[in-house]
Amino acid sequence: MVAQNLQVIHEKKTLGEFDFFLRDRELKEILHVELVYKFYLFDPSISKDDELKCWIGPNRKDSLLRKINRLKEHQFPLLYRSESEKVLSRIQLNPRQLKQKVCFKANLFVPKNDNQSTYRLINHSAIAGYWMHLNEFTEAEYGQDKYFSPQKKDWPIHPRYQKDWKNFKEILPEIDYLFKHKKAAYVWRKLQNGSFERFFIVWW
Repeated sequence: MVAQNLQVIHEKKTLGEFDFFLRDRELKEILHVELVYKFYLFDPSISKDDELKCWIGPNRKDSLLRKINRLKEHQFPLLYRSESEKVLSRIQLNPRQLKQKVCFKANLFVPKNDNQSTYRLINHSAIAGYWMHLNEFTEAEYGQDKYFSPQKKDWPIHPRYQKDWKNFKEILPEIDYLFKHKKAAYVWRKLQNGSFERFFIVWW
């Protein structure tokens, strides 16, 4: 590690921030690495032709393509701005000698009962669960199991670490509260056989 969370500030305005500068001892290179961790839902109604356009944030305020474009158009070019060169010179880094990389982690959620779609452009091991509308979250199908809706800061945690669970009727008020604030509900499900599922219930 050479540096992390390095801010570029010019005339009291933050122009951007670099996540990591790492020294590769074997290749004898210094890398600028941006770390991304996102949750995206696949909405097939957005496009029939472009799979990448269909990956959106749970509240439709974010998208995979928007993030990729920001990396291309803002985050990576930031390295070569004169304001950044001044910051990097303090830690003896020359931007022209750095390689830039991104580590893009994601939890992906596909539509409930989506057994036919093929996703050609993403890593299938990143598919973490499914999403549905509230009318699909029925007591007939889900009434026997236990649930927990984590706060956003806890979304990356695996459900197996959760100790306190709620029944179907107890989780409904939490979903309703999030819906009133136009926020999708991220829900962990503990099935009777001890296994877990992760899903979003969307308000849109």
